[in-house]
Amino acid sequence: MKQGIHPEYMECTVKCSCGNTFTTRSTKPELKIDICNVCHPFYTGQQRFVDTGGRVQRFADKFGAAKETVAEREAARKAARAAAVAEAEAKRKAEREAKAAEKAKRAEEFAKKAAAAEAKKAAEEAAVEAGTEAEVAGEEAAAADSVVVEAQEAAAEAPAAE
Repeated sequence: MKQGIHPEYMECTVKCSCGNTFTTRSTKPELKIDICNVCHPFYTGQQRFVDTGGRVQRFADKFGAAKETVAEREAARKAARAAAVAEAEAKRKAEREAKAAEKAKRAEEFAKKAAAAEAKKAAEEAAVEAGTEAEVAGEEAAAADSVVVEAQEAAAEAPAAE
């Protein structure tokens, strides 16, 4: 063994929580233990709940509140998830409304174009009809002119025949 690197091995007094004390050897001069051969259930045959120094209470204080913390964390996660879902739904609703507005705008433009085309067609039909009426009127005028001319010719021939 190397010199100076090992702890000193000395007599040690061991004190149990049940009050039992005995001597042994250790690197520490005194040891305090929770259970010994006098109070251990294996040796005594009796079951005993040992809570030294409030360990159970400390554990409950430390981790018993963890249930509440976990519940709070879960509630916060749920709220965040619900907010994200609501935000996504609002976004989808806004997109739908924008799309509907765009569709209505296109329908309105289409209706304007259709009305303009219908008005143009009606104007063309009116022009064609007016042209037909003018043609008919022109033919009637020509016929009337020819009747007048014939009447004049007949009148001019009648004095010559007399």
